[in-house]
Amino acid sequence: MYLFIEYPKCTTCKKAKAWLTANNIEFTDRYIVEETPKAEELKAWAQRRGESLRKFFNTSGMKYRELGLKDKLGDMSEDEMAELLAGDGMLIKRPLLIGEEVVLKGFKEMEWTERLK
Repeated sequence: MYLFIEYPKCTTCKKAKAWLTANNIEFTDRYIVEETPKAEELKAWAQRRGESLRKFFNTSGMKYRELGLKDKLGDMSEDEMAELLAGDGMLIKRPLLIGEEVVLKGFKEMEWTERLK
């Protein structure tokens, strides 16, 4: 069973959810704005992926641009980034699919097919 973290109005999230359903992959939904991932969760997921939390930011989102994060992230620690992401689900790249051995962010059908089948 996977944890699918989404923003229901997001087109990419809808595509990912349809793909999961079509491929009979069981998941539970979690809405990113109503139940934003905690800083500890985000740090653990980034570590499992072997990458910086910087990669978890939704760089095409309005909030990211409004806050001018492109120029600020380079000076932030992982803890500061985790707290910022945990404070506003709209800053997080989505969807996220979390399993025992997998952490996927964004929906790239080829990657999801490779990792989940």
